[in-house]
Amino acid sequence: MDTDFLAELDRFTLLVRKRVSTTYTGARRSVKVGRGISTVGYREYRKGDDFKFVDWKVYGRTEKLYVREHEEERSLSVHILLDASSSMGFGEKFAFASMVSVGFAYMAIKENEKFSISKFGEMLDPGETKGGRRNLFLAMDDLDRTAPSGGTDFKRMAEQFDLYIRSTSLVVVVSDFLDDVEKLIAGIYKLSTHDLILIQILDPAEMALDFEGDLRFIDMESEESVMTRVTPEVREDYVERMREHGARIREACSAVGADFFTYSTDTPIFEAFNDVHRRAKVWRS
Repeated sequence: MDTDFLAELDRFTLLVRKRVSTTYTGARRSVKVGRGISTVGYREYRKGDDFKFVDWKVYGRTEKLYVREHEEERSLSVHILLDASSSMGFGEKFAFASMVSVGFAYMAIKENEKFSISKFGEMLDPGETKGGRRNLFLAMDDLDRTAPSGGTDFKRMAEQFDLYIRSTSLVVVVSDFLDDVEKLIAGIYKLSTHDLILIQILDPAEMALDFEGDLRFIDMESEESVMTRVTPEVREDYVERMREHGARIREACSAVGADFFTYSTDTPIFEAFNDVHRRAKVWRS
């Protein structure tokens, strides 16, 4: 895997709106008031408050008890769910999706956060949540050795992830999202308790059905084949069906506050990250 693009990502950060609750201390601030470092305000003392948070200087001026409220320092666990099913083996989809996954992991570790890269097809293969460059390089080596295989069950994967990860996290799903749309929507709703970004990776030929004539198409997951003649009318109908499929996914994401992006494998990887960073709703400027 070419890693030159990672240095270009140093200008990006993982600032998201919702904050996270974990025991690991990273660079992320929580909007929850608690026992952190930065004072964000004062309020009147209430029965049961810890006296060590009373500001006695304010008491000396006002003769009233006020306690300091702080902004908690919390970590942001970044969970990348990477589609490794057979359909991702078409063209350069898996290679491109792997680079996207590694890019998000890199942005996490450069801010002292933890990440995991979990591959999925019909089942989830959960990756361990770790930090540090060494673990990033180990993850890259694993992806370089991975050959996409098997079918896809997005709904089942999301249900397994929901049981596996309980704390709210940033979840990035990288896939071609060519599963049954109802399963995709159910999975999106299941993952919606997290800050959620969906990134669709497609080959240019898939997006436009860039073929012509009498052809045999073979499903890379079921291995079923079909003979058809690709005409301008067939191509137009295909493109419309793909548009409707994407619109259903985008509508579900909009309903739960998630982000959905689509990129072809001929998109420069830095341009994809720049676009996500500029337009993602979960990001905070």
